[in-house]
Amino acid sequence: MTSITDESELADELVSVCRTAVGDELRSITYFTNEKVGQVYLRSDLDQTADLVGFAEIERNGFEASEQYAGTQLGEYMATVRMFENGYLTRIITGSLGVWVTTDDMSMERFEEFSTALVPVLDAHQDITV
Repeated sequence: MTSITDESELADELVSVCRTAVGDELRSITYFTNEKVGQVYLRSDLDQTADLVGFAEIERNGFEASEQYAGTQLGEYMATVRMFENGYLTRIITGSLGVWVTTDDMSMERFEEFSTALVPVLDAHQDITV
């Protein structure tokens, strides 16, 4: 069982990495497992009305998808980027822990930068399954 301190540490690390790599274009950060979802950052100009549970159900499909992509000629699965009218959602999954990050428009290089930077953070917190 994971303690509140561990989840707070995860939240702090996710925010730090994303704020550094994304800057002011960062909209929100939410981590998830098969059992849990927790939003750790929401930009102040955005409404707090997002259906996190609904989003989590969609993004949890990535646990299975990342396994199905393993061993293909595309190489290792890294991230999924979804485009919306008002921004982008990027999902990164390692093991049993995932995160989705929403942003304003930015270059593909920046999506790659923060996605790559988040992998070690997720790897270090694989014990968060509560």
